[in-house]
Amino acid sequence: MRDVADMPVARGVLCVSGAGTEIGKTVTTAAVAACALRAGRSVAVLKPAQTGVAAGEPGDVAEVLRLAGGSASASGAPTGAELARYPEPLAPETAARRAGMPYVSAGDVAEAAGKLAASHDLVLVEGAGGLLVRFDGAGSTLADAARLLAAPVLVVLQAGLGTLNTAALTAEALRARRVECAGLVIGSMPGAPGLAERCNLTDLPRYTELPLLGAVPEGAGALPPSRFGAEAPGWLAPELGGEAVPAALG
Repeated sequence: MRDVADMPVARGVLCVSGAGTEIGKTVTTAAVAACALRAGRSVAVLKPAQTGVAAGEPGDVAEVLRLAGGSASASGAPTGAELARYPEPLAPETAARRAGMPYVSAGDVAEAAGKLAASHDLVLVEGAGGLLVRFDGAGSTLADAARLLAAPVLVVLQAGLGTLNTAALTAEALRARRVECAGLVIGSMPGAPGLAERCNLTDLPRYTELPLLGAVPEGAGALPPSRFGAEAPGWLAPELGGEAVPAALG
């Protein structure tokens, strides 16, 4: 597996999707950003559509910048960008329609990410919820934006029961759309995993035919930024800029 920053078709862009919502996608994005910053790379984080956060309140981009900022000494602070913000905590298309606000399209996402990629080594595009959540009335999704960018998608998963099915469905959807998948990351791994969580470490690659590239510990988002940045490499495999080996994940 290649380092995502070395994939020539990706031009330094990595899309981050969940296999659901509230599963650690933002903290995982921050961990990837922290690893890249520690390696001396310049990083930008793009959130196409932030929902459920009022104007002036910190959203997902602010959280990524806060957590990853502890690793920014060698390469400067990461850049954050947000294309649209909708007040209700719904899928972007639904939230925009209900608020009477303009949609964001896959083309808008690809254009913004491309501009950021011209001045940053790595651009992380964090989606909203799952891969096929709609941005607009035409039904465009993060998968469409990734295809326009020729960028791989990193899939963040829950740790326990139910994840095998959603992981397999997401992998199948990516293959059907001919979008490359960088691999899988468990977004919130319990400190004392149960039987399902332990088995999933082995079963997820078998079900999806994709590599497990990380397991972010539960509660990582509550760490001070300096500690978050120092520990992040231990949660992710080298393909994502970390130092973890498969046997150590989880």
